[in-house]
Amino acid sequence: MLGQDLEQNIGDLWTAYEQGATIDDVEPPQLDTLDEFLTALENGDVRAAEKVDGEWEANEWVKQGILLNFAFRETHSREYGDVEYHDVLPLRDTGDLGERGTRNTPDGTTIRRGAYLGEDCIMMSPSFVNIGAHVGDGTLVDSCDTVGSCAQIGENVKLGANTLIGGVLEPVESAPVIVEDDVSLGAGCRVTSGFVVGEGSVVGENTLLTPRIPVYDLVEDEVLYGELPPERRAFQRFVDSSVGENDLIPGGAYKPAVVATDVEEETLEATEREDALRD
Repeated sequence: MLGQDLEQNIGDLWTAYEQGATIDDVEPPQLDTLDEFLTALENGDVRAAEKVDGEWEANEWVKQGILLNFAFRETHSREYGDVEYHDVLPLRDTGDLGERGTRNTPDGTTIRRGAYLGEDCIMMSPSFVNIGAHVGDGTLVDSCDTVGSCAQIGENVKLGANTLIGGVLEPVESAPVIVEDDVSLGAGCRVTSGFVVGEGSVVGENTLLTPRIPVYDLVEDEVLYGELPPERRAFQRFVDSSVGENDLIPGGAYKPAVVATDVEEETLEATEREDALRD
């Protein structure tokens, strides 16, 4: 019922917004609805995207609720430690994290209001989780990582240091970046524009995963865009570009591609060793 009531109330506010309502038209009960919505996101009661019949779909009304929180609030001066910043929302209250075994180290683990972190998560500093993001149980967000708005990160995921998970807030019908359960992303990876990383995959460091770059799946002998199938080991390579013969580019040119193979046994063993160390 919580989700149904919220969906109706957010829908009514969105209709008013599309009809030209501004921040001056918002009444206190409507602001209470926006606060309730952010709390529901933080509790994991609602999510920006969910898997339906095997496919990830955006919950448009949830993304609308996030956008309304920007449209119907004023920017205020705020403080984070000794730093003054300006935003429409405060940072997330982290008092509940310790009760669930989740750790966030000092000096720069920043969680924006409306973000969810599950049980037994680890956030190393500096790192940032944006509004609408959902980080599953047992997941590691390493140093210098960014988890973008509405990104859906599964359980027992390892985001290597300096990894960027892009945000997809608009358009509201577009699914955000998805990283499914038990994925390991090496240091320096980039996942953007609604790309889906399948369950149990291991991705080599500095790999760029985006719908504009082909994935050569050697397991099924096919070329994919926008997804890495489950249980793959992926790494970036460069292949001949169609402009390789252009006189302006002496010696030819190359474009990035991702190669996907079966997850190797030694990679699984290394992952298991890391799990043992964390336990």
